[in-house]
Amino acid sequence: MQPTRRQMLSAATCGFGSIALSDLLCRAGDLAGGSAAGPANGNAMPGPLAPKTPHHMPKADHFIFLHMRGGPSAMETFERKPELDKQANRNASTSANDAKPAKGKKPRRQLTPSHWKWKQRGESGLWVSDLLKHTAEVADELCVLSGMHTDIGNHTPAMLQLHTGSFTFTRPSLGSWLLYGLGTENQNLPGFVSISPPVINGGAKNYGTAFLPAVFQGTAIGDIKTPVKNASVGNLSNPLLNRRQQSRQIELLQSMNRDLAEQMNPADTSQVDAVIDSYELGFRMQSELPSVMNLADESQATLDLYGIGNGKPSDNFGRQCLLARRMVEAGVRHIELCDEFWDQHNNLVSGHNARAAATDQPIAGLIKDLRQRGLLERTLVLWGGEFGRTPDTAKENLDGRDHNPNGYTMWMAGGGVRGGFQYGSTDELGYKAVEGRVHLHDLHATVLHLMGLDHKQLTFNYAGRDFRLTDVHGNVVNEVIA
Repeated sequence: MQPTRRQMLSAATCGFGSIALSDLLCRAGDLAGGSAAGPANGNAMPGPLAPKTPHHMPKADHFIFLHMRGGPSAMETFERKPELDKQANRNASTSANDAKPAKGKKPRRQLTPSHWKWKQRGESGLWVSDLLKHTAEVADELCVLSGMHTDIGNHTPAMLQLHTGSFTFTRPSLGSWLLYGLGTENQNLPGFVSISPPVINGGAKNYGTAFLPAVFQGTAIGDIKTPVKNASVGNLSNPLLNRRQQSRQIELLQSMNRDLAEQMNPADTSQVDAVIDSYELGFRMQSELPSVMNLADESQATLDLYGIGNGKPSDNFGRQCLLARRMVEAGVRHIELCDEFWDQHNNLVSGHNARAAATDQPIAGLIKDLRQRGLLERTLVLWGGEFGRTPDTAKENLDGRDHNPNGYTMWMAGGGVRGGFQYGSTDELGYKAVEGRVHLHDLHATVLHLMGLDHKQLTFNYAGRDFRLTDVHGNVVNEVIA
């Protein structure tokens, strides 16, 4: 029986694409009068997601962000602190630094040594602790940034700044800026995917578009509370219509949308354009995304490389990492993965051990797999959290560390960065970045540069002002570029 016109339109507003179409309509309706998105160099393109010419020759074509939500400890992972070990158990004063104890309390503090042993790894001799034994195997691929710092030490605003460059205003995410500036290679898949994103600490704002057109928003696959093997893309299938009927429905809806656009001022059609583009992408995704997400054709050796199967603690993040590799192969521009919970104010040893058991082998497997397939050279991988952890803790809780935005570590690999290289450092105890200081704005500028974009030229005019990811800040960290 043929569906009624009301059923067809109801199905459309329920959605069948990467984002519920009713949500897209709401988002499109929220777009203000900024100019329609264009390519980075201003050349006309057939659609907003079509590949665009970068500002300069890129080092990388794809970007994977391994987000360790909560803040891994640098002195337990990649920044060895012999002086901290020497001064362990001595009283520490928070008055000499800006690192703040949990929840603003100011109890007596005590310096705490690293809880794991250290070794120099690979031909480069990069220091990596025994906590990350698998990642240590790919040390010669890592460009460790030990002078990272950010502006705030609370999770939600720090995560927003990590993803959007701002913790005070709603701004487009890094992934949306990349998609806006570069487009994507595969028009049948979303160009920006967020796998298992957090539902708190900013939620969808971390992969949202803000004032950029809705078509550049990230596509969420599941959420942090849902195992990846059970996750799916919302509204990807249409239970009311078959493929032929959906095609006819799209033709009807798009003709109505284009009629509406023709009646509008050309400067005001970005809302309708975003809906048109999103409808068409959602329809195309039905044929290709399920096959990309299906791991059944992967060999047992590959599954073992990522630590997938047999109830292993690495199974869930291993699936995320393997999906990221498959999406890179399929032409997705930016993929973000997320793991929690690295926020150990207490029980740090058991907590960091648990997180390492969940992520260490999959991350090393991803680097090895990208390398052996010839993909690492053109894929930039970034690892890290929204801030780091203090070298001291409250005396009543010696198995923990608190938030530290003033000095922490992230690393990059592939995509044109120097491997087996450590840039920057914190002071001898680990309170503050003192050498090779890299602010988040600098990191964002560097990521854009490696992807072929000039962060000062990648702008969008909104409310009478040209906005950019780095606002009025940011410098490319040339020292880390190969």
